[in-house]
Amino acid sequence: MAEKLYDSKKNSIEFKDISIDLTKKENFTHWTDVTLRFCDQDSLGHINNVAYGAFVEAARTSLIDGMFSQFKTKSINFVLARLTINFRQEMYYPGIVNIGALFTSIRSKSFTSHYGLFNNSFCVATAESTNVFFDLSTHKSIVPPKEIGDAIQSEIQKNPVSSF
Repeated sequence: MAEKLYDSKKNSIEFKDISIDLTKKENFTHWTDVTLRFCDQDSLGHINNVAYGAFVEAARTSLIDGMFSQFKTKSINFVLARLTINFRQEMYYPGIVNIGALFTSIRSKSFTSHYGLFNNSFCVATAESTNVFFDLSTHKSIVPPKEIGDAIQSEIQKNPVSSF
């Protein structure tokens, strides 16, 4: 994966080659736990693939809300532009899915976050989301305030780097 380093002063992006193994729990510091529900099952008796999207959404909003809560801005938010899920293994009810999350890149009006979904210590899926900064009054994408861009970039710099 190429990490895009955002320079808020220049509104530019620098690319740096890194790899983060999303299948390893130790590569995450932000966690969201979700209880598997009976209704999450499909006709085959395992957790439906659609439910994985809801699990990622829980972790995505927890990660981003945690970042945004430290800033006193009411007019800016984020919207999901793209979500990619790589299914690795089935899950079954009952249980808990532990979702690790981290910021991985930032651009002028968007940022990317990655996820590892774990059940019984096994990685059952990985995911990537592209999120767009959004002005609530104009309903348009915007460049975030410098302090938000810098805070996300600071979180990206803390990510562990490993090879696959």
